[in-house]
Amino acid sequence: MAVFTPVEAAEAGPFIKRFGAGELKALVPIVEGIQNTNYRVETDQGRFVLTLFEARTEVASLPFCLDLTDHLAARGLPTARPLRNAEGQNTGQLNDRPAALLQWLDGAWKREPSLADHAAAGEMLARLHLAATDFEAVRPNPVGPPARRDLFQACALRVTGADRAILDRCAAWVEADPGSDLPQGPIHADYFPDNVLFEDDAISGVIDFYYACTDALAYDLAIALSAWGFDAQGVAIPAALEAFQSGYESLRPLDAAERRALPALGAVAATRFTLTRLHDQLYHDPSALVTPKDPTPFVRRLDWWTRVAIEA
Repeated sequence: MAVFTPVEAAEAGPFIKRFGAGELKALVPIVEGIQNTNYRVETDQGRFVLTLFEARTEVASLPFCLDLTDHLAARGLPTARPLRNAEGQNTGQLNDRPAALLQWLDGAWKREPSLADHAAAGEMLARLHLAATDFEAVRPNPVGPPARRDLFQACALRVTGADRAILDRCAAWVEADPGSDLPQGPIHADYFPDNVLFEDDAISGVIDFYYACTDALAYDLAIALSAWGFDAQGVAIPAALEAFQSGYESLRPLDAAERRALPALGAVAATRFTLTRLHDQLYHDPSALVTPKDPTPFVRRLDWWTRVAIEA
């Protein structure tokens, strides 16, 4: 469940009015997600998403993330535009949490995407990169080498048994930065299937930009390939990997340096998600509403990318 901060209609109504969204008609919890509190909002003016940002979200990063989605929407991408209050701000306070109200995007994510869906998702990621070229704000990667080092060290304090082998496999990539000399720009950095909505077999929304940052564009592609190109157990699906990358390169072909670096970037991406999941398991609060995800499928991705990098 992804409702960490309960909100009653009487509390949400005045907030929604301040953002010009009209009279509240319905407030429904959205149970998917693991980081922030989300509600579907229906008013006399339409449907919206109310998000309350919890402790794991960097409050200082919200202007970058929300302004980026606004920038992309203005250029025709299916991203949710945040509403602004009378002072022009796209965030406010609700129940002692930073909060935002965004446009609702219709559609649902595909649990079993076809190869055509993979290609469409790859093409959309390339569109995102191209449309963000003139977005001037900058945010360092919140899960870059320094953060991965901190995660690694925290895990090392508690790890036991078979989990120690997981850390050993991550060690070579914890502080690696193979994208530092590659083309940079705003990236989504969490482009998983559940953040891409489809309607009538066409992409209708790209959501959850709260890890968005400035980094190598090819690193974003590597994250996406790691998310889309493997099964639930972490076994590579070559046809899916090829379809996604072909879709991406149909709009933004990789240069030679990006192509050479892609396996190492994939290993770094897999290391990131292995460490965050392992850390969540080791430091899990039993009273928390969210069950930590198993890092094992990303360990398998890490092993696959490492083999490809060695063979390259």
